Amino acid sequence: MTDQQAVEARPLTGAGSPASQEVSWWATHQFITALVNQANTTLPWAGTPAWRALDDGDPRKLLALALAGEHHVLRIEIGQEAIEDAGQQISAAEDWSVVAQQVQRRREIDSLRRTA
Repeated sequence: MTDQQAVEARPLTGAGSPASQEVSWWATHQFITALVNQANTTLPWAGTPAWRALDDGDPRKLLALALAGEHHVLRIEIGQEAIEDAGQQISAAEDWSVVAQQVQRRREIDSLRRTA
């Protein structure tokens, strides 16, 4: 047999724990702002007739699209913050260890009733 290198069988994505899905609007904003300032030109809003009229090879077309994507990142970040806040409110609403004990006790009682 020939020597074979150990190769990870699973892909880097889609297997095991996913990489963080947390987004940062501020980091995105800083990056896009620097690009727009570097371009030193006006950009049409993505999807508008002026944007559609740009040649597909014009870098302003892609930059305008990236700038519009910043809005999407902001929406995702706001949604993630809302989910986090809801989770904290749910966590604080009850003593969940007591609730778990009550549920377990009810299951035990139900089990005893079934066997009796």
